[in-house]
Amino acid sequence: MAQFIYTAMDANGREQKGKISANDENAAAAELKRQGLFPTSIVASDGSSAKGGKKAAKKKKKSSGGFNLNVTIGTPVIKRKELTIITRQLATLLDAGLPLIRSLNTLARQAKNPIVKNILTQTSESVEGGSTFAEALAQNPKSFDKLYLNMIRAGEASGAMESILNRLALFMEKAARISGKVKSAMIYPSVVMTIALGVTAALMIFIVPNFQKIFKELLGEKEELPALTRGVMKFSELLKDQIFVVAAVVIGIIVLVKLINKTNAGRFMFDWIKYNMPLFGPIVSRSAIARFSRTLGTLMASGVPVLNALVIVRDTSGNEVVAKAVQKVHDSVKEGEGIAAPLGATAIFPAMVISMVEVGEETGKLPEMLDKIANTYEEEVDNAVSALTSMIEPLLIVFLAVVVGTVVIALFLPLTTLIDKMGAQN
Repeated sequence: MAQFIYTAMDANGREQKGKISANDENAAAAELKRQGLFPTSIVASDGSSAKGGKKAAKKKKKSSGGFNLNVTIGTPVIKRKELTIITRQLATLLDAGLPLIRSLNTLARQAKNPIVKNILTQTSESVEGGSTFAEALAQNPKSFDKLYLNMIRAGEASGAMESILNRLALFMEKAARISGKVKSAMIYPSVVMTIALGVTAALMIFIVPNFQKIFKELLGEKEELPALTRGVMKFSELLKDQIFVVAAVVIGIIVLVKLINKTNAGRFMFDWIKYNMPLFGPIVSRSAIARFSRTLGTLMASGVPVLNALVIVRDTSGNEVVAKAVQKVHDSVKEGEGIAAPLGATAIFPAMVISMVEVGEETGKLPEMLDKIANTYEEEVDNAVSALTSMIEPLLIVFLAVVVGTVVIALFLPLTTLIDKMGAQN
């Protein structure tokens, strides 16, 4: 086992230093956490003294002001996975009694990603300069969205920042999980379809032309080939001789779809198609309902006013169909109505969701009810993804068999004519 020099915080926020034996830094950190300590620095001793470690740290700090090879192109952004971890760690440090600025500096020192380090340092300096935590985070809108900022504001107003941060981390973990499920359901058929198209293109460009030459040599120009064979060969000639035109058409369609998707009407059209399409529609709709319920429930439980919460849900829905429905609900609530009735009028939420929201409003436990709805629909997404995977595999096999089988049959049909001709000659 190696020896490590550590600096850690105890539950009362006091700094503790010492040595610990472990296989690696991760094992050392785990052991310290088991002892109720929150490590801020773990360095292999390697025979060097703590004094030497401090000198190295000072040297590193001094050199950081000079030439830096870490170049970031575009706006620096903290990835969602890293942000979830940082949020959870910050909640732990605050719960242990550390002040906010010290907690941010601790996380900045531990960060290996220069983008994360710079943003946390900038946030800490802004808070130290007199800004609120939410105002400091708002300087990096690409990393901290409206939902995050509004929950932080609610945490500052209520004085329950640790609870809000834990709720935020839990929300992001569940959102990432459901998003991953939906993406995995979409990726599998996309990959298979791409392979199928690639195999078909290879057959058309390289294999079919060779058979075409054989048929001309053995059967002659006057012999009429079967209709299916002629169709496959015409398509092969088009694909081989006009490959650049075909590629340009495909690229043009992709660009056109992207341009249409940048308009409000285009996004709504594509989202409506995804929401109602066979096989994938139920997954998209259930994940959208789960996201709506989880986001609204989390915001309301954190103390965000319902109108503000609905605006945030609308802006973070990721689906124009749901966004338009939420906007209608917002307008109705603004006029003094409840949530359940206008939610039902949108016609995109199932009766069970409307009923549970109505019960939540009547009992005064709407956030808890929304959380239950989210849990239910997240489970349904899991089941729908499993069902889709088991259903789509045989469908894709049949599709591949039809495509490849059509080409093979088209190439072998003339062989029967050739065999009959050779038999007649004998």
